[in-house]
Amino acid sequence: MAVLDDLSGFEFEDLMEDVFRNLGYENVRQAERTADEGRDVLMEEVVDGTRRAIVVECKHTGTVGRPVVQKLHSAIATFDFDGPKRGMVVTTGRFTNPAQEYAQRLQQNDDPHPIELLDGEDLREIADEIGLDLYNGRIEILCDETLRPYDPAADVDAPVQEAFRDIENIEAADLPVPHSQVTFRPTVAITADTNAVFETSVGVIHRINDRTQFVVHAERGHPQVADEAVATLVTENFHATVDLDADRFGEVFDAVEERRFGQTQTEYKEWAVDRLQDYHTTTVTYTGDNNVTYNKTCEPNLSDISVQSIEPVYLPEVRQTTELREYSYPYEHYAAGPSRVTLEDGIHRCVHCETSGVDEAYTYCPNCGAIACDSHIKTERLEGEPVCTGCAVTERFALKTKYFYDEENLEAFREEYAEMPIHEKAMENKWLAGGSVITTLLLLIGLLVIGGII
Repeated sequence: MAVLDDLSGFEFEDLMEDVFRNLGYENVRQAERTADEGRDVLMEEVVDGTRRAIVVECKHTGTVGRPVVQKLHSAIATFDFDGPKRGMVVTTGRFTNPAQEYAQRLQQNDDPHPIELLDGEDLREIADEIGLDLYNGRIEILCDETLRPYDPAADVDAPVQEAFRDIENIEAADLPVPHSQVTFRPTVAITADTNAVFETSVGVIHRINDRTQFVVHAERGHPQVADEAVATLVTENFHATVDLDADRFGEVFDAVEERRFGQTQTEYKEWAVDRLQDYHTTTVTYTGDNNVTYNKTCEPNLSDISVQSIEPVYLPEVRQTTELREYSYPYEHYAAGPSRVTLEDGIHRCVHCETSGVDEAYTYCPNCGAIACDSHIKTERLEGEPVCTGCAVTERFALKTKYFYDEENLEAFREEYAEMPIHEKAMENKWLAGGSVITTLLLLIGLLVIGGII
């Protein structure tokens, strides 16, 4: 059966690089493509605590004969590596009998540089393990691991209860159960090495030796690098992932959604290499042999950048909405067990103005369900409880505005006010009453002075 027919030899090497990375090999990278020295992919493995290099020859052909295996055996012997080495020949087709016999003889004779053969049938078996589509040469991201969408030691709505602790006039125990939904969003954590040296006639003018790690939002559309807080949340919780079991999480959340990865692993690798090439490109100023100053743009080659790992994981985005009378309060965050990164906090936000953030003070209005800042919270005159300016009924008494839950309370206070003695009415506006007293005293003192009494 013909497979991978549409790929070039170089594209097949790209594909196999991703395959080996998925199989758990380390430091997987491609050799220089300029002059084929009998090796296409280089990688390493650790067996019984010993690190071993593997030199891989990729052959996108129908039949691979003994000379290819012999050539690779010679290349392994000259490959510079401080430790044991072995080889591997991978083909989309098949191996001739002499090729298989040669590789078997190396194994039987305990040759220091044995060679493993992988043919098209072997690749089909690998496809079942890692999600390789042999017909188009694309590795789909297959992932069933997710960060924990909630802290198993607490309730699902614990983040909402914690957020409401800062709100005055309402207890977390009195809150209704919020509507909770979780969206499992795909991400990939990429680790890549960039190694490049730039030389001129005066010697080395710039050198790059860098390992870069970053987390990428991996849904449909252009990949987006996650900000530092989200990247930290993902990388610090890789050790605590769980199976993405939609049925099980459906028993905890009101709604569960799983998004698909937007691109193949090969495409994420290519995107990462292009991004790092741009990132590391810089202009260097140096002085030539003639004492003339030059500027040179140092751009690493694509072959200078090696993607070491592409690790997929789902990042739970939890959105919880609490309904309080006339208002809805969303709280949205990325979750990783007890850790989280807040995306939207509709609880620490005044419903009447732009005031927001956890550093401000807020009070709950039991009359309408509003959460408001200090400038939009008043004291209800009849009951002495908080009421917001958005729902309060108002009327002026003793030249001062009073706030009431409703018309019924306002009417009740009107009747009470009508029965008050004059001094109590005046005290409904303490500033006015105080000012009147001071004015009266000043007038009295003035009269006494004019009359010569004092």
